[in-house]
Amino acid sequence: MMTRNLRTALLFVGIPLVMLGLSFASKPLYDTFCRVTGFGGTTRIAEAAPSDVLDRAVTIRFDANVNGAPLRFRPLERSHEIRLGEHGLAFYEATNTSDHPISVIASYNVTPHRAGPYFNKLECFCFEERVIGPGETKTLPVVFFVDPYMDEKPLMDDVRTITLSYTFFEAADWPGASNGASLD
Repeated sequence: MMTRNLRTALLFVGIPLVMLGLSFASKPLYDTFCRVTGFGGTTRIAEAAPSDVLDRAVTIRFDANVNGAPLRFRPLERSHEIRLGEHGLAFYEATNTSDHPISVIASYNVTPHRAGPYFNKLECFCFEERVIGPGETKTLPVVFFVDPYMDEKPLMDDVRTITLSYTFFEAADWPGASNGASLD
């Protein structure tokens, strides 16, 4: 039978160890939660587009940001109107403005956040580390669709515009880089 002192010692050692483990697991668990649920404007990555295309159209606005990298980054078009279920194709352009190669990673989100579960990407340049040479410009495609199921949700009736926003980070400064999180 375990003594009271031994049980207390195990609790005082065990609880901090569990808390430490949860702190290391929190970022990957949160990222997974956001990708599965669309929470916080996280879009989904689809394997195939729907077969139904509805008459309801939404305007997709494209936004580009840079966080500390010597990079000029912009969408090649500011907005595009698509019908629910229809494929969309957009291009972004990234130019290294420095005199040395840079390694960068892009992350994304959509607003309004409640549109995240319905915005799906078939092809994307996000979460892939890439090296851009000095003065080099890369054209980056995004293939996407808005799930027709969005039309069945009364909470989404007023959504006429969805903004797809990308932010490039230097790979060493990317928020997922410090904890060994996957770039998938």
